[in-house]
Amino acid sequence: MVHRILIVTAVAAEADSVSAGLGLGGPELLPLPGGLVLRRHTDTADASVRADVLVGGVGPAAVAASTGTALAYAALTGPDSAGYELVVSAGIAGGFQPLAPLGSVVVSTTVVAADLGAETPDGYLTVEELGFGRSAHPVPEALTGRIAAALAAGGRPHAVAPVLTVSTVTGTARRAAELADRHPGAAAEAMEGFGVAEAAAAYGVPVVEIRAVSNAVGPRDRGAWRIGEALDALRHTFALLSPTVLVEPSP
Repeated sequence: MVHRILIVTAVAAEADSVSAGLGLGGPELLPLPGGLVLRRHTDTADASVRADVLVGGVGPAAVAASTGTALAYAALTGPDSAGYELVVSAGIAGGFQPLAPLGSVVVSTTVVAADLGAETPDGYLTVEELGFGRSAHPVPEALTGRIAAALAAGGRPHAVAPVLTVSTVTGTARRAAELADRHPGAAAEAMEGFGVAEAAAAYGVPVVEIRAVSNAVGPRDRGAWRIGEALDALRHTFALLSPTVLVEPSP
């Protein structure tokens, strides 16, 4: 069986950690339209196993455009015009406490656009309630189950929960409480997942978001951030998650 996955990060440091963790051959650098560069990792023992890593940019709009470009490129230029079997939004994130301690990993059950809607005198309305579209992409339970099992086997602390996408990072306790109340059980907040998910949905490809926690969601305190620890956790996570773990086995 051919295993092809696309892993999208916001910045190069995240992509470096993912690439290091994968432990596959390469990367072969492939230029894409718009100045993007795809890092192609192919298993040296089995050429049917491949993971492409893309630095897609910061924020949902930039990363949706980048992910869509990579998906179109794969569909049009693949060896058999086959695209990806899975798209992964990966990187570091803020964690809601105490669900996601610093250094832990969050695997999305749902990728949620947490601030895509409208404020009203009666409270917040999602785009679904406004009749304009969708604000959440569910992740297949079988996929989150395989990922969680691999992380547990490797001793990596993790949570399986909704991951929120915001355009403005939370910096106050009040905002953190609002988001936690609006999205019960959410464990992490980042800026790209929903953009990646929207692009993947347009091509009919399943998506999952995997985030290593670098800081607590709440009052902004740069001195308390643990970016290096989170990047190391991201590397370890992808060392545990080979493409054959991420992609559903053949019947």
